[in-house]
Amino acid sequence: MQRSITPVQGFPEVIFSEGKSAERVKEIILSMAERRKSSQFEAAPIVASRLSAEKWEALKHIEGIEYFPEGKLAVLSGEKRGVNIGTVSVLCAGTSDLFVAEEASILLELSDVKVNRIYDVGVAGLHRLLAHVPLIEDSQMAICVAGMDGAMPSVVAGLVKCPVVAVPTSVGYGASFGGVAPLLTMLNACAPGVSVVNIDSGFGAAAVAVKMLKTYERSNN
Repeated sequence: MQRSITPVQGFPEVIFSEGKSAERVKEIILSMAERRKSSQFEAAPIVASRLSAEKWEALKHIEGIEYFPEGKLAVLSGEKRGVNIGTVSVLCAGTSDLFVAEEASILLELSDVKVNRIYDVGVAGLHRLLAHVPLIEDSQMAICVAGMDGAMPSVVAGLVKCPVVAVPTSVGYGASFGGVAPLLTMLNACAPGVSVVNIDSGFGAAAVAVKMLKTYERSNN
């Protein structure tokens, strides 16, 4: 476990729970919580990501912990700075992609970012997306979560001036190849200003956004 990376980055400490037993996740959370008591840094939130409802049963008795089933996250909150470092619009193409979008949204909020949740705005109903363009334009960044053909990030990047972080998801039929098809679409986006993270990585998109906003915040202080 890294001792000082998270406070420097201003991002929660995150435990990837898939592949770990519930008892092992619990042990790590308690160890981190004990360690942060003596830390010279602000107490960052501790997050268990990709946590199933079954594993949550073993964690729910930890004092102060909370479960967010939509994002599959368990959160042991830290100190609140009470400072908004920026605004990010999180767009979700369809409700099947919701768990990835919520993973990103919750991690952003834990990092003092204001989040505009704009869900069910995939290109199959383009009129729904266009109605939200003014709100996206008022954001410092947009995170676009999409499966199937993965076309939404390129459309958004062609409509707004802010940077776009694209998140392909594993949602789709056979030829989507578990998210590889939307990943390739996003990497080949025609519109400039699109960065792409790994398949289903709401965590990765949130981390990129927080680092960019933190850099902007430092440069203006």
